[in-house]
Amino acid sequence: MVTRRPFYYGWAILAIGFLTIMGGFICRNTFSVFYPAIVEEFGWSRGDTAIIFSINILFYGLFAPIAGAMADRFRPRYVLATGALLIGIGMAGCSLATEKWQFYLLYGVVAAIGLSMAGWAPVATVLANWFVRKRALVFGILGAGFGISLVSASGAQYIISSFGWQTAYVVIGLSIFLLIAPLCVIVVRRTPADKGLFPDGMTSEEATANQERVSVYRAASEWRSRDWTVRNAIRTRQFWLILLTWLCSMGVVEQLAVSHQVYFYLDAGYTPIASATFYSLFGIAFAIGNLLGAFSDRTGRERLFIPASLISALFIALYFVMLDTSTPWLPPIIAIGFGTSFGAIPCVLNATLADLFHGKHYGRIAGTMLVGFAAGGMLSPWLAGYLHDITGSYVPTYFMLVAAMIATATMMWFIAPRKLNPVKR
Repeated sequence: MVTRRPFYYGWAILAIGFLTIMGGFICRNTFSVFYPAIVEEFGWSRGDTAIIFSINILFYGLFAPIAGAMADRFRPRYVLATGALLIGIGMAGCSLATEKWQFYLLYGVVAAIGLSMAGWAPVATVLANWFVRKRALVFGILGAGFGISLVSASGAQYIISSFGWQTAYVVIGLSIFLLIAPLCVIVVRRTPADKGLFPDGMTSEEATANQERVSVYRAASEWRSRDWTVRNAIRTRQFWLILLTWLCSMGVVEQLAVSHQVYFYLDAGYTPIASATFYSLFGIAFAIGNLLGAFSDRTGRERLFIPASLISALFIALYFVMLDTSTPWLPPIIAIGFGTSFGAIPCVLNATLADLFHGKHYGRIAGTMLVGFAAGGMLSPWLAGYLHDITGSYVPTYFMLVAAMIATATMMWFIAPRKLNPVKR
């Protein structure tokens, strides 16, 4: 019989997951400060340069189902460590790039595949095994790692301004590999059973009682009792609505914020350091928003998700009036408001997916979901750059962002997880 221990090992798994997400997404989320430096260095158009980011999103999304399946089938610690190695090679290799195709290959393909393997689908698959009752809290903390990765933009901008963008790529690439890979191998385990434990740190008696309650609850409907596979999931309306929600929120809004947000402030007349600071402030607020998303464990998923989406749309609309530097109070207000409200969205969205489709095939389902993210994330950064090239303005992009957030709120209403939640709280 296993008794309760003073420290639940699942929190160590969460800590490494947090560091993995934070380190891995520094690769993607610093693009916003590398973007202007690369444009200035080579004289390429914004649209052509943004394709570097779009290819990264494409390969991340295409490989995500494979990465999720690998986390289901193989030891996740080695999957994560291999991903960290590929991220390091891709990022550090960019320091030697002088042609667009080299950036497309190193950042767009190699680093993206690495991020798939050390990214959301494998990490979430592991943590969904370790935590059930506090799932939104765990995903909120994990998502905060993504938010904190945005803060690295200021540090990356400092290195770029002081030593050049090539040095910044080397520093980021080597740091990710040397920090993340060893920790994943040493600490990460697939399930609580690998350590002789039960989910959420329960004792054997509590786990047995909880399993009985869950069995009764799941038996109450066909939805809750199903063994969800990708094939079964894609036959449901909820799967496709969540996929489209991923496309609009994480694919369009998040990736436009990551790739072009620094340029929003630069075009208004702010300095590179000030623009990177506003972007980092957005990242801090995003991390806080992820933690606030944990309240959906108590309020219900859509009751928090829908208001957060609409509030995000309101703060995004403030970009329309950020015309120059005459309103220096406006950028931090946008960064904090947009970051906090939008930050709650990925936490709740991932908890919703786990609520509805968690099981032994969850890694594949979570990975497949990122195909929707890739569809939006591949096109939107390039489109925003292209529209700016032909109009000289980001106003069309602001309309795109507001429309995507309204669509996100609408789709969550029709997903209605409150009616299908398979885990009794």
